[in-house]
Amino acid sequence: MSTSTSAILGLIFLGLANASVFLMFKLWGYPFDKETHKSEAPPALMLLHRLIGYAYAILYVFMMWHMVPRLWNYQVELPPRTVAHLMLGITIGVLILVKIAILRFFRHFEESMPYIGTCLLICTYLLIGLSVPFTFREAALRTQTGAFSDEGITRTRKLLENAGLPAEAPLDQLASKRKLREGQHVLQRKCVICHDLRTILVKPRTPTDWVRLVNRMAIKPMIGEPIHQEEEWTVSAYLIAITPDIQVSVREQRQEQMRSDEAKEAAQIATVAMEAEAATGIVIAYDEAEAKALFEDRCSQCHPITDVEDYPPRSEEETTELITRMIDIGLYLEEAEIELITRYINENYLVSE
Repeated sequence: MSTSTSAILGLIFLGLANASVFLMFKLWGYPFDKETHKSEAPPALMLLHRLIGYAYAILYVFMMWHMVPRLWNYQVELPPRTVAHLMLGITIGVLILVKIAILRFFRHFEESMPYIGTCLLICTYLLIGLSVPFTFREAALRTQTGAFSDEGITRTRKLLENAGLPAEAPLDQLASKRKLREGQHVLQRKCVICHDLRTILVKPRTPTDWVRLVNRMAIKPMIGEPIHQEEEWTVSAYLIAITPDIQVSVREQRQEQMRSDEAKEAAQIATVAMEAEAATGIVIAYDEAEAKALFEDRCSQCHPITDVEDYPPRSEEETTELITRMIDIGLYLEEAEIELITRYINENYLVSE
């Protein structure tokens, strides 16, 4: 099952959950005879609710039928998001079994059905929220790649000549939009059986490395449909084609890490300068109004200023640790800005024990 099909079925699954639960809320508003377990709700609505429930259960079984076998083929540690997704899927299955058991064999627990239905709806929202948005994001990124442009195809055709593909590989065909789309499809349908896309696209590789990697993956034993030779060629061509996009992503991550490292280094330099100033007893004047404006502007980007007021640092070391933590989560400050904010916090928020 492709990722797009899975996302569409997921949205249908969520729609059925909403329809079933909110229709259930309406049906429970009608008088109910506890002795005979009969409701005065319209039979047509009761039938509709039952059919929606059947459709929900059948779709759940269908999706699990396709997704559970993938767990046996995973060759890397499951990512946290996948683990949460798996746990929610199992929870939904257990709740469905409990609901069916109550309806068929344990009618004396029938009054608990609204709670079970609500739990199913919550779990379904969480399940879909962990998967579908990422699928749509990946689909949106696909449309932004330059791999399918004329320039990208020309570049891919040139690189394929020295990629180490067999002599019988049709390079002109592989460097076409149709074959690149086929390679993309193989990547999304077969490669993700053993690991997620993040494992594959974690770093750019040379054309030869991509071909070797795909060949190594194709010859590994696996449960399910293997990757055939022509599919090896097409997915290798696609990976070669999108390497510039991977390179851009990695470069941006590297630049972000460098900015963070520079900010941490600036924090250490500012700390040493302030400690030297305190040791000599010479206090250098600074613009408190400028420091206040800088503090309010930068620190309010991630949290309310009242957070510092409610949980003020108790020492100058805690102030430094606080700013370092903010840098770790993405705040970028110059050395002079760190010194200004640190002084402002120490003079206005520091609480001595």
